[in-house]
Amino acid sequence: MSTGNNIRKYRELKNFTKEELAMKARIGFHTLESYETDERIPELDTILKISTVLDIPASELLENHEENSSEIDEELQTLIQEIGVKRSKLLLKKARDFSEQDVLRAMNLLYDLNQQKN
Repeated sequence: MSTGNNIRKYRELKNFTKEELAMKARIGFHTLESYETDERIPELDTILKISTVLDIPASELLENHEENSSEIDEELQTLIQEIGVKRSKLLLKKARDFSEQDVLRAMNLLYDLNQQKN
């Protein structure tokens, strides 16, 4: 299941309309619609906003429930190419040492630092 499908699934489970979720997450209605239809991929800060409103871990929105999990998905391949294999390996090796909650907290801290920088 794609990130867009996950957003729609959890939005519907919480009985939110697209308008309600967009307003509460402070994103545009059409932007949310484009995420749910997989026309666009949300940035990490947007995933964090949506997951907060839906009261679920961000990882639930990012999880890709595909039958063939032995292959690396296209998004992961692109990310590895963008940041480089060496940095990717370093991040993944360090991520093994932390719980999912720790990783999400670290992501929030990095997001906050980036916001302060801008």
